[in-house]
Amino acid sequence: MNRLKNSINKFDALRTSLAILIALSISTIIIFFTSETPIYSLQNFLFGPLQRLKYFSYVLEMMIPLICTGLGLSIIYQSKNFSLIADGCFYMGSIIAAFVGIKFAAPMGIHPLIGMACAGLVGGTIGMLPGIIKIKWKANELVTSLMFNYIFYFFGLYIVNYYLRDPKASVFASYKFKKSFGLPRILPGTRLHFGFVIAIAFIVLVYIYLYKTKWGYEIRTVGDNLNFARYSGINTAKVIICSQFIAGSIAGMGGAIEMSGMYKRFLWDVPPSYAWDGVIVALLSRNNPKYVPLAAFFLSYLRIGADMMSRRADVDNEIIAIIQAVMILLIAAERFLAFWKQRQEDKKAKEKYLNENVEVA
Repeated sequence: MNRLKNSINKFDALRTSLAILIALSISTIIIFFTSETPIYSLQNFLFGPLQRLKYFSYVLEMMIPLICTGLGLSIIYQSKNFSLIADGCFYMGSIIAAFVGIKFAAPMGIHPLIGMACAGLVGGTIGMLPGIIKIKWKANELVTSLMFNYIFYFFGLYIVNYYLRDPKASVFASYKFKKSFGLPRILPGTRLHFGFVIAIAFIVLVYIYLYKTKWGYEIRTVGDNLNFARYSGINTAKVIICSQFIAGSIAGMGGAIEMSGMYKRFLWDVPPSYAWDGVIVALLSRNNPKYVPLAAFFLSYLRIGADMMSRRADVDNEIIAIIQAVMILLIAAERFLAFWKQRQEDKKAKEKYLNENVEVA
């Protein structure tokens, strides 16, 4: 069993690595065809974030929301549910945190934690909705989660417009947060904040939860075989709802961390799409929490590199959309490298057959 599991993990790692390599190769070809200075463009794209500590800190900053949304979606996908409600959870979490940061006062260090707790509770409650509707009325959670995202986006705008918006601001913005709401910086001269440490703690906790506790075992069992889990006495409905509550809580707290760590007031008139990026992180990490930071770092590095390339050279940063699309297409395609896997399995079966015959002889 362990040998089979290791074989599958190696195959998944090969598919993911090859998908990334193909996507980067296609992007490189496009850069050479469209840029007047392709070498300079590629240098900024691939090595720009490494040129200064400040640039590299941008990569770490962007990792924080990607880790939170990627982790949340990884939990949902482990149970073989495909909800995208993390988008609404993240956005509403940021609004609830902004409400706490504006309307309430608390000591430094405690204030952002209160915002995170409130955002996590609201995000978890929102996250459960597609699961409840699926269990009760058999509605597809992918469709209902997308619909709920729009509902909570406009509901969030209503809260900001009527309760938080600063009428003196020249743009769509809330009142300023209280100073005690901000998270402390952990790297002098940069904006990298304590939320990075919290995100790493989330990774450890989610990994322990999924792989070292009976509740995580139940989630993985439900995802592997729903009928087997049901016949084994597992309350599958409870497991699905709980997994989506935890995922929504992490996404909601991710929105709170982003608000208290990076902003002085709420400024998002459109959702920042971090949850959609979280889908890519979950795919790249194969829903395994210990690989989420690597996937988040990779995607964040590409984003910052592409942004630096678009500012310094003549290639737009939309090239990242091409990379993402190719990676998702190849990773999601079940037939990608299937011939290679089949060939390896045939080879192992033949070797096993020959070894058995030799032993008999």
